[in-house]
Amino acid sequence: MYAIIATGGKQYTVSEGDVINVEKLGVAAGETITFDQVLFVNNGEAKVGEPTVAGASVTASVVAEGRAKKVIVYKYKRKTGYHKKNGHRQSFTKVKIEKINA
Repeated sequence: MYAIIATGGKQYTVSEGDVINVEKLGVAAGETITFDQVLFVNNGEAKVGEPTVAGASVTASVVAEGRAKKVIVYKYKRKTGYHKKNGHRQSFTKVKIEKINA
């Protein structure tokens, strides 16, 4: 059984027991969270949402919060002496999928 959920402007294919990184949710480690935006569920038969599957949800527990590796942003314009170096680290929440309710 697997499902496709939407959170943080992205879509994730999940099944029970998966550990995924999603956009920062602001929930402490050890707490549970429910994703209500379930776009697709497959448990032997496919259920496609319009836009979401009615009555379906995914329950997950928060494992940790962290930040991704640094991405270097370098801006440069030739012949003018302009260059700017900047770094960015995106925050994420690591969650473990406990149950898919369909």
